[in-house]
Amino acid sequence: SSRTTVSEAVVSVDAASLDVIVDTTNPDMSLVAPLDVMDDTGHVEAHMDDIPVDISPILSAMNGSTLASSSEKHAKGAQQWQSAITGEGQRFSSVGEFREALRKYAIAHQFAFRYKKNDSHRVTVKCKAEGCPWRIHASKLATTQLICIKKMTPTHTCEGNVSTSGHQATRSWVASIIKEKLRVFPNYKPKDIVNDIKQEYGIQLNYFQAWRGKEIAKEQLQGSYKEAYSQLPLFCEKIMETNPGSLATFTTKEDSSFHRLFVSFHASLSGFRQGCRPLLFLDSTPVKSKYQGMLLAATAADADDDVFPIAFAVVDSETDENWHWFLVQLKSALSTSVPITFVADRLKGLRESIAEVFFKGSYHAYCLRYLTEQLIRDLKGQFSHEVKRLMVEDLYAAAYAPRAEGFQQYIESIKSISPEAYHWILQSEPQNWANAFFQGARYNHMTSNFGELFYSWVSDAHELPITQMVDVVRGKMMELIYDRHTSSAQWVTKLTPSMEEKLEKESLNVRDHHVLLSAGSIFEVRGESSEMVDMDRWDCSCKGWQLTGLPCCHALAVVGCIGRSPYDYCSRYLTAESYKLTYAESINPIPSIERPLSLKKGSQVATMTVTPPPTRRPPGRPTTKKSASQELVKRQLQCSRCKGLGHNKSTCKEFL
Repeated sequence: SSRTTVSEAVVSVDAASLDVIVDTTNPDMSLVAPLDVMDDTGHVEAHMDDIPVDISPILSAMNGSTLASSSEKHAKGAQQWQSAITGEGQRFSSVGEFREALRKYAIAHQFAFRYKKNDSHRVTVKCKAEGCPWRIHASKLATTQLICIKKMTPTHTCEGNVSTSGHQATRSWVASIIKEKLRVFPNYKPKDIVNDIKQEYGIQLNYFQAWRGKEIAKEQLQGSYKEAYSQLPLFCEKIMETNPGSLATFTTKEDSSFHRLFVSFHASLSGFRQGCRPLLFLDSTPVKSKYQGMLLAATAADADDDVFPIAFAVVDSETDENWHWFLVQLKSALSTSVPITFVADRLKGLRESIAEVFFKGSYHAYCLRYLTEQLIRDLKGQFSHEVKRLMVEDLYAAAYAPRAEGFQQYIESIKSISPEAYHWILQSEPQNWANAFFQGARYNHMTSNFGELFYSWVSDAHELPITQMVDVVRGKMMELIYDRHTSSAQWVTKLTPSMEEKLEKESLNVRDHHVLLSAGSIFEVRGESSEMVDMDRWDCSCKGWQLTGLPCCHALAVVGCIGRSPYDYCSRYLTAESYKLTYAESINPIPSIERPLSLKKGSQVATMTVTPPPTRRPPGRPTTKKSASQELVKRQLQCSRCKGLGHNKSTCKEFL
């Protein structure tokens, strides 16, 4: 269950496990590295992460004997720190090391303290409890950097009273405690951190302290965002070196801050050229990282109508300029002169860029989901939810209608509800989204939701530094290609499984049709309606053949009469062979990116500097609430077989 806390699922940290949580750069140091940073003047620099926080312990009323017999869990968690401070004469390598030892000592002995003096060469601390004599003073030894405890009164009279006691702790300390758990459980929640710290050490954190500690631990485990941007030049070079034929490029602004990154692997480019329909879906989604940004993506449909990722880019924002740049890089990577149909939003800049960048004969098919959302927004809330839903259903039906008369019938239904919506639809350029008027080949794909499917399996990478995010995407693409390549090796059918099923369902409707034979290639097929079928041009007046790439029931009736195989009249893009060609190439791993000590003279990487973009994630939790228009669209029930509305494939009457 997603509600199961880590504290419930993981064995509590004991003394043995804590031995693992150490600073690997210096095994002799304590669990937590010194947290106070000195500036050039010797003063303590107060960072938010390092400001001591007074945290009250979770203790019942106790006397001296109760303090000595604290809970077993707490003893296991903090017993190694009970001797962090031994007394007068004890030496430390720095002020920071002394402060950290002091914090651990206070946690182990369940009391709070406050600084009386605290600078780069001396520290004086007393117990926070009123009247308690416990006190310690340490200062530098002459001519050295060593800190020595000069005076210490080790006796407490406060007995850890709950109303006056607490622990001196920092968020960096929290990070050091949870880091190893976070490595194993990346979704370790702040509320679980609060519970676990409370159980193990008797310390009550608030949510923000746990969240901030987690952020620090994540950066320690994953590397810094800033360093990731500086690695981009080398990272792009490694992508193209390990995957020849790929394109990985980036741009920066005048101040060297990150602007855009484009990545497309050779396996995707080759698969698209060899086996996919000339159809691309363009979409975008926010990147929920420290520096925000947008992820732009181009995806295709393979022969089994599954998503096939082609290229993606990380940009600072979704603008016309960035979409234009993305399309320029995409055209350069594809290296094809075949006209392509793009299914995307009808943004003005995107529309102009598609026409300008790609070849004559390429088409821009508007995404029906975005079109519907825009219609709902422009209606300005003057209709009830139910009325809007009815208009959306009619709009979808009009879009799928193969003929102009069907299109007109459905928008007349909308007109009876709202003349304003009717005129809006007529002005929305139906030639770019309605089957009855669209001149390109979109294979009945009316929305760009293929991009959404792509984002659904890369969403876990949003919080990572940019190079790691790209590598996670690469890993998922590599697994996807391998899995589908392996599974398709067992196929023995002519078409892919889903296309075989569609063809079989369509053939069940043939029995009700009568074919009037002809000496030429054009036949008349009579059934519920009379249709003309041109076998040479793969054309039927019902438009079902042209819209899907599979013979409609009228064409199948003719095929049976002339003694041909239905497979002779199926689009090659729907065959098992095309599917296997799509997944024939593989994506290679990228080695760990670490800037070498020395780079070749004249290397472009050596002279490039990339810094993080100026944008930062705003405070607060990102919103996840969907707009009302999106909810309306998602409520549409559409059959994946006949494309009709109001039912799904299991209840489709046309295929029963």
